Amino acid sequence: MNLLLADDEPLMLQILKAYFVKEGFQVLLAEDGEAALNLFYNNQIDLAVLDWMMPGRSGVEVCREIKRTSRAKVLLLTAKGESDDEFVALKAGADDYLRKPFDSRILLLRVKKLLQLSSKIMVGELTVDLEGQKIYRRGVDVGATHKEFELMKVLGMNKGQIVTRKILLDQVWGFDYFGEERTVDTHIRRLREKIGEDSIKTYRGMGYCLEDQNE
Repeated sequence: MNLLLADDEPLMLQILKAYFVKEGFQVLLAEDGEAALNLFYNNQIDLAVLDWMMPGRSGVEVCREIKRTSRAKVLLLTAKGESDDEFVALKAGADDYLRKPFDSRILLLRVKKLLQLSSKIMVGELTVDLEGQKIYRRGVDVGATHKEFELMKVLGMNKGQIVTRKILLDQVWGFDYFGEERTVDTHIRRLREKIGEDSIKTYRGMGYCLEDQNE
């Protein structure tokens, strides 16, 4: 899932990015309204989290523009505390609204609810249990390692989309990992041995994609 985070507080953006990347999201960042719209128009965004008060165009203005041209979900953040803020946000087309300061766990739950993400990802005969951190094939635990599970989680949350090796490295091994991309290939090969060779497709020169063979 592709997430756009827009806020004029760089530190908050980095904290939220790290949090959502750990949860398997692909995250883009913007520090003002114009940058947010540019990223939105040039990428396939599933949900935008927008701060109300941003330089240039406000989060409300960006929300209106996004809703005018797409079906992407929008969640507005505000620290204003005015009694009619929620009314204005919803009238602008926002799908949800959250006041600052907020608990990151609450924001994650709101985002997952908007995207209708459950605690389990079903792909053919495979089940990825996000809470239990296990992978099941035909109801049987395949015995995935932590890294194998994390790979499957990222691929599962982006089911049907090609995920590059670099993105997998960043989200599973971390941004400070300087190893080779072959590490991903090795773990994918071992994961395939456990879940079935045909579940994860290789797109040469691009990356990997988790596909439902029953669709």
